[in-house]
Amino acid sequence: MKVTAIGADISINDVSCSYSLTNSIERDISKLVDKGAHSAALTNITGDDIVISAFVEDELLEDINQEIVNILRNNAEDIGDVGGISSNPETAGEGISYAEAKIRQDRYPDAIIIAFDTYGGESFVEDVANSCIDAGSGMPGLTDVCNKLGGKQRKIPGVGYVSNDTDDPVIVATIENIESVGVVASAMIGAACGNKNTYLVERGTPANVIPGSVIFSATAFMNGNVIDLAVPFQERTRILR
Repeated sequence: MKVTAIGADISINDVSCSYSLTNSIERDISKLVDKGAHSAALTNITGDDIVISAFVEDELLEDINQEIVNILRNNAEDIGDVGGISSNPETAGEGISYAEAKIRQDRYPDAIIIAFDTYGGESFVEDVANSCIDAGSGMPGLTDVCNKLGGKQRKIPGVGYVSNDTDDPVIVATIENIESVGVVASAMIGAACGNKNTYLVERGTPANVIPGSVIFSATAFMNGNVIDLAVPFQERTRILR
């Protein structure tokens, strides 16, 4: 089994996602379960970017990825990132973001999903995302983490190609046990926050930052349930006086 996560900017503006957009996508999430996903959800809403994630058996990965793209396309206020997908690598443009990670068969499907939003395609976002991946890699309680970003064209299983201009990455990590969620997530969140001009936001927060900045949301996707990690992380990192 794997967790798959696809992120896209399909909003009509550059700073936020409307309630009508997110509500219409959430109404269509059940189509992924009908297609065979173990569970699925609109996990992250970050500025004008959204991420749909699903737990899926390996042999259904391509079908579920394609259905996620169908949901994004059918509900798009602006075709945006979906328009960059191509079956031909030579014509691929700025497109959707993608991440996947393995889940051990004897484990409940639990994952951490981190999604980024840039206002002006700030190039350092790739380094921020990779620092999160490095922070989670090799930690006790981690099952798997997605591949690092490489600034190159990418083939998304069941969907097609996107170019290296894709600029709002999503990363995923899968977890061995419930007690490890907070440990791995805190390491990844802390790594992101240590980068310049990078800010953790609550799920659904508009990109109300000075341009030149990057925002990110972090969610725990646990057996189909979504938990926004921003609030508990903020509380846990308060300095007691």
